[in-house]
Amino acid sequence: MKLAFSAASPYVRKAMACAIARGIDGQIEKWSIKTSDPTLQAANPLSKVPTLIGANGEMLFDSPVICEYLDSIGSAPGLFPAPGPARWVALRQQALADGIMDASQPRRRELALPQDDGRVEWIALQRGKVERAVDALETEADSLGDLTTIGEITIGCALGYLDFRFPHEPWRPGHPKLEAWYAQVVLLPPLAGTMPVG
Repeated sequence: MKLAFSAASPYVRKAMACAIARGIDGQIEKWSIKTSDPTLQAANPLSKVPTLIGANGEMLFDSPVICEYLDSIGSAPGLFPAPGPARWVALRQQALADGIMDASQPRRRELALPQDDGRVEWIALQRGKVERAVDALETEADSLGDLTTIGEITIGCALGYLDFRFPHEPWRPGHPKLEAWYAQVVLLPPLAGTMPVG
């Protein structure tokens, strides 16, 4: 398998964290490539990372799809629970944490541009999404485990991205339960082995 890779991308980190949790990270070749490269554009019309070329040549993209594919390989316990209430919890948590990353990545770029009223309003809207999502995660932090579901892995990656790109906007104040959970899971191999750089 071959994964279009960026060491700074929280979505790539999520895919690699899933691979580590599944014990299949050694089967993945990291493919450092620019999103403007025609080779990546041919593999993924959206020309984004992560893009995964699967074992049988499948072209898979966006992190939820890639992670579910990785969850189908190997014999480790699944990160996507079987159909039922636990699955909906894990998928909702994944969506909430993906939303934190979705609101944070473009905001970082916007902050570097000249600020007009519309841009300031848009940046504030995205920051509000992150703040509300972190508040919501605090209310369920007691139920979070040791990166055993796709939801928990995605939450860990989202909080790590906030630390990485927004250290001047700390998420920990007012979220003691979430802070305590993250302090434990960030030491586990899926997160410890995928710390962002760049």
